[in-house]
Amino acid sequence: MVLASGACNRAVVPPLSAAVPAAVEQRTPLDYRGPDELPDGRVLVVGASATGVQLAAELRRSGRPVTLAVGEHVRMPRTYRGRDVLWWMHSSGVWDQRYDEIEDLDRARRLASPQLVGAPARATLDLNTLAADGVELVGRLAAVRDGRALFSGGLRSLFSLADLKLARLLDTFDAWAQAAGVEAGPPERFEPTRAPAAPRLNVDLRGGEIRTIVWATGFRPAYEWLDVPVLDAKGRLRHDGGAADAPGLYALGLPVLRRRKSTYIHGIEDDARDVVEHLARHLGGVPSAQQPSYPT
Repeated sequence: MVLASGACNRAVVPPLSAAVPAAVEQRTPLDYRGPDELPDGRVLVVGASATGVQLAAELRRSGRPVTLAVGEHVRMPRTYRGRDVLWWMHSSGVWDQRYDEIEDLDRARRLASPQLVGAPARATLDLNTLAADGVELVGRLAAVRDGRALFSGGLRSLFSLADLKLARLLDTFDAWAQAAGVEAGPPERFEPTRAPAAPRLNVDLRGGEIRTIVWATGFRPAYEWLDVPVLDAKGRLRHDGGAADAPGLYALGLPVLRRRKSTYIHGIEDDARDVVEHLARHLGGVPSAQQPSYPT
């Protein structure tokens, strides 16, 4: 049996949402349909990965005041040296890095999605773009206490970390391009993320300023229907490269399942080929001693 039901079946909403005052409407990306259906007033978007920055941009374009609570994120330009950044990710081999080559696999599987948006203009959407458009940036939402949303004070450090990771990625692209003799534009480096001078550390959710919170805090698979003891304490599937912790049970489409690209539309092809070839050998009667185990 192959579980291919996806990694984004349920929106993740943190437990602290229970402390939000009832007057504040709460949405997730799965039940958000557009700015017009939200109450008038400022919107607090929690989460600055791909979904969060896209929602913040759309809400701001509608004329609404928007506050974006920023946690750890992955900054990425839409284009680099004249080519789409995903071309660089694929061609340089970054997407093909195997799960058993990654030093901290658990962290890699929990990594936020890159700040990218697909649009004909192929424009970069990052925190500098949002700030220039009037989106208020605050730190990670740490707690809701006595009706107040409390934000962490480490915004500048988060920005520096994201900028450092971006620089390392671009260095990887440049090194590969030079070694492969790739013709492209000159190497580029981007302006550091600009930190607000004095970001707010809290806001009163009872005062009427914030009318809506959109929880762009990630997604998770849904395995409530799976009556097999293969889930950990957090409801995540226990597996080794897609081979679940039960004989004959496999998975596809989960983050960094077998490669960094596993959870992307184009990335499942190689993973699916691996499991199909493994099952074909097994069903064809090839003795297990004569075929490599699936995780290899």
